[in-house]
Amino acid sequence: MNLRRRASTDAELDITSFMSLMTILVPVLLLNMVFSHISVLKLNLPGLSEASASAQENRQLEVVLRHDHIDINYPAGMRVKRIPNKNGQPDFSTMSNVLQEVKRQLAEKSIEKKDLVILSEVHTPYKTLVKAMDTARSYRAVVAASVVDAELFPQISLGDAPAATQLVQTAAGQ
Repeated sequence: MNLRRRASTDAELDITSFMSLMTILVPVLLLNMVFSHISVLKLNLPGLSEASASAQENRQLEVVLRHDHIDINYPAGMRVKRIPNKNGQPDFSTMSNVLQEVKRQLAEKSIEKKDLVILSEVHTPYKTLVKAMDTARSYRAVVAASVVDAELFPQISLGDAPAATQLVQTAAGQ
């Protein structure tokens, strides 16, 4: 009985290709995490009570987005400023300046106002609506040699803009 035992050798695992994959995959995944984040915009819905609606309507600050201009109204229905579009795009920098002036004038009268209603037409692009919300929420200010976001009107409600013919009828009726 001459049995020969085969010499068993331990197999070596070649994980070089796996390590190369991980070396590339981990930094790529980490970089993508920085760019993929979710922004949440807090919105307020108007109250259901008619009494509170009529009381609030007189002191409501409105931004009405139209296809060719932006109207800023305070109190509701009383135009403060009409801002025409520049180069076919809404002029959000002028809108920010007007809202800052409204905020300053309200502060001089000791009125602390944080809410605003954005009324938009039916076919207003989503990007325009979000830009209007960001513009109404805060503005860039320089404080002690640093740029900070100063608060304007952080409590934003959304609604449908009245038809242009309704506005003409209301003005003619008054």
